[in-house]
Order: sequence, then C-alpha cells, then structure tokens
Amino acid sequence: MNIIDMIEIQLNGKLHQLKKSVNISNLLKTLQISEKKVAVEINGKVISKDIYKNHIINNKDVVEIVTFIGGG
Repeated sequence: MNIIDMIEIQLNGKLHQLKKSVNISNLLKTLQISEKKVAVEINGKVISKDIYKNHIINNKDVVEIVTFIGGG
C-alpha cells in the first residue's frame, strides 16, 4: 500500500494509520470492537451509532473509543 493511500489519526491518545475513507463501523471491526458496547468521539464530538457507517474518518482526526464494562 502506498503512503498516499493512508491517513494518520490519533486513536485513544496514540498515533494510528488507517486506509483512506474508512468509516467508524469498519474501524471498530478492524479493532475487533463491538459497536454495541462503545461510544465513539471524534474531535470532541460524540458520534451517534446510527451514523457509524456513514461517518468517514479523516486525516488528523482525534478519535476516542470508550468501551462499556458491566459490573456491580
């Protein structure tokens, strides 16, 4: 893959490279994280689960993924 075909984001505080034009659903799938138990924030804005497939992650985006863990 050519460097031109990649973007760089900050993912949970660490630099991470991705293919261009990846959406949130594909990112979570690549990371093996279920959409059901997470919240995703991009550039300080929480993204609604119903648009994960339509929201494209862009170069230099700051992405935070928070996983919910049950307990008592």
